[in-house]
Amino acid sequence: MTAAELAAAPAKPEEERSLKHLVGFGLGPLLALVLWFAPLSANPLVDHALAITAFMVVYWIFEPIDYGITALIGCYLFWALGVAQFETAFSGFANSTPWFLFGAVLMGEAALRSGLAERLGYIVMGLAGTSYAKLLLSAIVLVLLLNFLVPSGMAQLAILAPIVMGVVAAFGVDKNSNIGRGMFVILTYACGLFNKMILDGGATILARGLVEKITGQAIPWSLYFIAFLPAILLTVFACWLTILWLFPPERKQLPGGRDALKNRQANLGPWSTAEKKTLALLLVAIALWGTDFAHGIDAAVIALGAGLACALPRIGVLTARDVRGVNFLPIVFVGGALGMGEVLIHTTALNMLTGTMMSWMTPLMGGVYASPSVLYWTGFLYHFVLGSELSMLSTSLPVIVSYAQSHGFNPIAFALVWAFASGGKLFMYQSAVLIQGFAYGYFTGRDMLIVGLVLTIAEGVILFFLVPLYWPLIGLSWTG
Repeated sequence: MTAAELAAAPAKPEEERSLKHLVGFGLGPLLALVLWFAPLSANPLVDHALAITAFMVVYWIFEPIDYGITALIGCYLFWALGVAQFETAFSGFANSTPWFLFGAVLMGEAALRSGLAERLGYIVMGLAGTSYAKLLLSAIVLVLLLNFLVPSGMAQLAILAPIVMGVVAAFGVDKNSNIGRGMFVILTYACGLFNKMILDGGATILARGLVEKITGQAIPWSLYFIAFLPAILLTVFACWLTILWLFPPERKQLPGGRDALKNRQANLGPWSTAEKKTLALLLVAIALWGTDFAHGIDAAVIALGAGLACALPRIGVLTARDVRGVNFLPIVFVGGALGMGEVLIHTTALNMLTGTMMSWMTPLMGGVYASPSVLYWTGFLYHFVLGSELSMLSTSLPVIVSYAQSHGFNPIAFALVWAFASGGKLFMYQSAVLIQGFAYGYFTGRDMLIVGLVLTIAEGVILFFLVPLYWPLIGLSWTG
């Protein structure tokens, strides 16, 4: 069976799912026990932190239980077994990211229940056309354009999710159809990918700050953009072709074409009060996200504020019953994944992992063709142990930059590749944006795995040619 057939299958046979869950259910505790008693380091806390982390990662990959429950069990084990204090083990819940997710989910729920999502979907279809291929490409391009206005992947997803919901509904298919799964999985993945090629997302801004702090050299916005411009354009088409291949639509055109679209828009009637309220709240949030350079309000504050406003009497459209119906486990998932990263940092287990990474990478570093690829795939693998791009970069980039300086490489070029590598992901726990997209219920973990694998390889191929052939043309050398 081809990758396209695997992705297009709406669900695995029950026996296959049960076998996968059974394997994961036993493998997680077994691996944890082995690492718990293995003398990996002189500090038992390091071994114990790695053991519980391995348990969490295995359970997230094999999914014998819900992602959120696994995250909560992991945090509990860190605390109950004395690996970390309560404040460290559950520190992820004091982070703004889980509450950003909660606010975004409330905004999406309001757009769906008010009917705004459906109306916006029809408006977008009227502009982009009624074919699935054009609408898919327009969604990917919208993500790219939003990166210049809204610097947060989670905010981008919160803005575009209601539109995509409306498009899927307009096609008259289920949310778990190929159309629903394909559009939502690429919308989610793209919201966490393009901001690794433009200097406006949290990961790239952090990378720039660390490089400037360590080397004294600033990375101009224009240099970052020009360096990845070919990759940006190629990635747009890579995303588009990947979804068309893996998720062939049940309907290539909106049933009835433009005439049906006009009729459906007419059947919606005039804008309802609920739609107007929800649109006003979304526009306020978008305006605040797009002008954060002027007021400095955190994107998470805006998202949660807008989400809560959607649930206020007279102001919003959600009832208490609607809010109670929200799935809170993805929010727990985010908090647990962030808490895991903090425990690894606090116990210095991450230092051991970083040292192992560097010792593995050093012998493979060669010329301008080999070195960027080694760096890219090392960063991709390193990201498996951390549920946050910011944690990945903050704990590893200083080591990477120092290595570049001491071995005659250009630290700026190294930093650009390392930040770019943080965009490649296979599993939901690796990014809050992926968790947010998953929370809408349109795609599965297997969908994300297949799409992530294809696009990670595609990005690796793009980088293989980009660094040695294009970067020298713009004055960005690989060596110091």
